[in-house]
Amino acid sequence: MNKLCIFLADDHAIIREGLKSLINAQPDMHVVGETDNGRTAWLEAKALRPDVVVMDISMPELNGAKATELLKRDCPQTKVLALTVHNDQGYLNQLLKSGASGYVLKRAAAHELIQAIRAVAAGDTYLDPAIVSNVVGNYVRKQSPKEGLPHGDLSERESEVLRLIALGFSNKEIAAKLDISVRTVETYKVRLMEKLNFHSRAEIVRYAMLQGWLQDA
Repeated sequence: MNKLCIFLADDHAIIREGLKSLINAQPDMHVVGETDNGRTAWLEAKALRPDVVVMDISMPELNGAKATELLKRDCPQTKVLALTVHNDQGYLNQLLKSGASGYVLKRAAAHELIQAIRAVAAGDTYLDPAIVSNVVGNYVRKQSPKEGLPHGDLSERESEVLRLIALGFSNKEIAAKLDISVRTVETYKVRLMEKLNFHSRAEIVRYAMLQGWLQDA
């Protein structure tokens, strides 16, 4: 079995050691390199071309967002998973715009980090549930659903369902808000995900953030 190649970028040696032990203990992944600054993360990862770079945000020489931007420019196939203490939407938006595929808080459980690495390696998007909860809590609706931004081929109702999914509402709650059945909500969800080529709720949340639908209060 081919193992996932993981590169670590964090300016704290003790964190890198802990991550290395955790990752190397997994049967399907191993650490191929590490560094304590953003510039070396960019240059070494560009040379090694790992499957996933686990990237801290606050590092010397280059911060994680800039290192991610440069790495994705040079190695678009390499996925970047941000690992940080910052439970803040501003940092999240910055990393996503730079090309990161995931965002995990350092307080997350070990199994969540491993899950996130596997998810981004598979081409999915992974957002720490805590940061999603924080964003939803700070949400300010700037426009009514009917005045929303254009969404390609999505119908007005599909756009409404997408917004509510991104805000964390369940299918049952969405059905109650829109006065439709749960089965109808599920149908709209399937259609919009097919149209946008999405495969997870995390991708919907990321799309909503990049569209500017989720704003800081």
